[in-house]
Amino acid sequence: MPLHRRTRVTPTFNMSSMTDIIFLLLIFFMITSTLVAPNALKVNLPHSKQQSTTQGVARITIDSLQNIYASADGKEDQLVTLDQLPAVLQTAAANDSTELFVSLYADEKVPYRNIVEVLNVANENNFKMVLATRPPEHN
Repeated sequence: MPLHRRTRVTPTFNMSSMTDIIFLLLIFFMITSTLVAPNALKVNLPHSKQQSTTQGVARITIDSLQNIYASADGKEDQLVTLDQLPAVLQTAAANDSTELFVSLYADEKVPYRNIVEVLNVANENNFKMVLATRPPEHN
C-alpha cells in the first residue's frame, strides 16, 4: 500500500532576501561613490564672476608648490615637467576628435610666469586653454 502525503508542498521562491541584498549593495555603492574625490590635488582656485562650462580633453594642474600635474581622458594626474607637457597634450589630442581644449587649474599663489609658460606650451601645440576658477563667495 503506497503512502501518500496529506499536504502538498508548493515550490515558491521568496524574493525578500534577494531584495534585501540588492538594497544593501545599492546603499554601499551610493556611499562609496560619494567618497571618491574627482580632484585629488588640493588647489585653491582664484575667484571669478563668470564660470565656463567647457570641459577640456586634458587637465593641467599647478599646485602652490609650482608642481605641474597633467591628466588626459580622465586618468589619474601624473607629475610632469614643462618639457613632458606637449607629449601628454598630444596623447589627449590623439584620443579625442573634438576641439582641443585644455583645462588649467592653477593655485592662486602660483606666479603668473608659470601660468604663461603652460599657456605657451598649449599655444604651440594648437590647444585652446580654459582657466578654471571658482565662483565668488556671497556674504
